[in-house]
Amino acid sequence: MTDVPVRVELFTFPDTDTTNLKATAKRYTSTSGTSEDGLTLLLAHSLGAHKEQWEPTIRRIFELQKNKDRRDRIREAWAFDWQSHGDAGVVNQETLKSRQDAVSANEWGLALESFVRGYLKGHRVVALGHSAGTGAIMMSMKNTPIHKPPYIAVFLIEPPIISPELFASHEKERVDSAKMSMKMTLERRDTWPDKESAIAYFRRKLPWKSWDPRVFDIYMAITYNALQKEGFRTIATPDGEVITLKASKRQEGLFYLHFSTYIDSAELFRERCDMVPFHVIFGANVDFVPKYIQESLCDASQGRKPASVTRVPNAGHMIVQEDPDGLAGAICEQLNGKNIQISSQL
Repeated sequence: MTDVPVRVELFTFPDTDTTNLKATAKRYTSTSGTSEDGLTLLLAHSLGAHKEQWEPTIRRIFELQKNKDRRDRIREAWAFDWQSHGDAGVVNQETLKSRQDAVSANEWGLALESFVRGYLKGHRVVALGHSAGTGAIMMSMKNTPIHKPPYIAVFLIEPPIISPELFASHEKERVDSAKMSMKMTLERRDTWPDKESAIAYFRRKLPWKSWDPRVFDIYMAITYNALQKEGFRTIATPDGEVITLKASKRQEGLFYLHFSTYIDSAELFRERCDMVPFHVIFGANVDFVPKYIQESLCDASQGRKPASVTRVPNAGHMIVQEDPDGLAGAICEQLNGKNIQISSQL
């Protein structure tokens, strides 16, 4: 299957009213024209990723939706960087140096909320978050009235969302796991003399060696043959310039202990699931989000009623990176009139 050709534009948005951090995003539109009453996608990536890693999934969604009813076709897609990741991590690097903690998913959510309110008025917006990005998507709804949802559907992909009661009963396990992830991240190598050395390093390491080649190439900036284009930036050292990831390992590592976002998200899910359809997607390989968290999020007896639950074969927590085509297929199964609202209320 050949993906629909898309036009890609890069945007930088100024500080919001609530943070002094800029936001960066890319807009994707079909080169063959758009359906003005079609769907607008808003995408938030996972911890340690960047907006471009969504591209293979986005392109396949455009392809899979192109022959559907015009209101189910894709009008445009917006993929955002977390303010500490990707291009945003570069434009905000001086501000980030003075921060003692990671940029929270709350702050990212506020930036998304501001963007949707200011730029997507009248659009039929479908929000998609992966892992930590699910927290940002949920937080972007926090300040909106329950009866006026900003989205006509929400896709939560491998969400680590956990109820207060479940977290309390598994607190030691969750904290110990987060501390281990933080330690491994902070101790991870993060500089290389050149791009070739970085590529060789990541090719032999998990999770990167399990990624779809298209996503890996985007992460390594191979596809574009431009070091500054995607995942890397250069920094000066006494011994000369080296390359490092745009997202600092400090910002990435410190976020692992931010449990409150996921706890608050569980409550928002329960409060909002009757007003907006939440579609939950997991990888069939349970390799990060424990089964008891997955089952709890989908427990209707606790008031959490997803519109659908899908498991994608041959993928785990890093489903965006491992199987973008399978993920796009699972998303598009639900991107039709009967599984989304008529319109958002903003």
